[in-house]
Amino acid sequence: MKLLRYGPAGSEKPGLLDSAGQIRDLSGIIADVGGDAIADLGWAQNLDVATLPVVGGSPRLGACVAGTGKFICIGLNYADHAAETGATVPPEPVIFMKATSAIVGPNDDVVIPRGSEATDWEVELGVVIGKKAKYVTEADALDHVAGYCVINDVSERDFQTKRSGQWTKGKSCDTFGPTGPWLVTKDEVANPQALKMWLTVNGLSKQDGSSKTMVYGVAHVVSYLSQFMTLHPGDIISTGTPPGVGMGFKPPQYLKAGDVIELGIEGLGTQKQTVVADA
Repeated sequence: MKLLRYGPAGSEKPGLLDSAGQIRDLSGIIADVGGDAIADLGWAQNLDVATLPVVGGSPRLGACVAGTGKFICIGLNYADHAAETGATVPPEPVIFMKATSAIVGPNDDVVIPRGSEATDWEVELGVVIGKKAKYVTEADALDHVAGYCVINDVSERDFQTKRSGQWTKGKSCDTFGPTGPWLVTKDEVANPQALKMWLTVNGLSKQDGSSKTMVYGVAHVVSYLSQFMTLHPGDIISTGTPPGVGMGFKPPQYLKAGDVIELGIEGLGTQKQTVVADA
């Protein structure tokens, strides 16, 4: 299934994308596409999609998961991306948190924060937890995954690297977490380590990679994180980015008001954001 949320910000309704590419309303079946709904997909077992109301027009899409408790990111998780930034691949996954207040819809505007001179892009594979995970083995880790989605891990590099402390301050500005368009359930993703990923800015290719070059794969990351914290349904893990980020260019290339970012992952849909300056 391709689960989604549609409607005005703050008033989204649950839905799914049918085989014809139409949005179907799920509000008569579940309250929202959040932890409760994805922890137990029993409601979907005998669902007759054809009986669900069709949503007309082209409504705004919200983030594909509601009520996310933790937004966890893995840094330097692609060897080729680590090389372009001048970093070495870490001996264990680098973990940092992104504030959940950064989460927005996949096509909402990206706002450059006040004082920013180095706002950057990062296409990433998002992993959505569907079953409580604590001290799980790598062999069992994928049993705790509900599905996958596209994430743009927007980053302010000066805030991240030049303002002291942890990376979180450069990762958590409002609108820095476009998520979706869909939560694609894991039964539709044969191998999360073999997905093409891409990103363009103003139509020019910047990132063209694959999740196959991920250093620490999805199963390892889920197991690893579960040794330090309990993962709950609706939590999101953003698993790192392939090369081609703005800071990797010489000289660096960063976003400015008016730029248009487009990105996608094979089988998981696409996003499109316009960059605007903070008021």
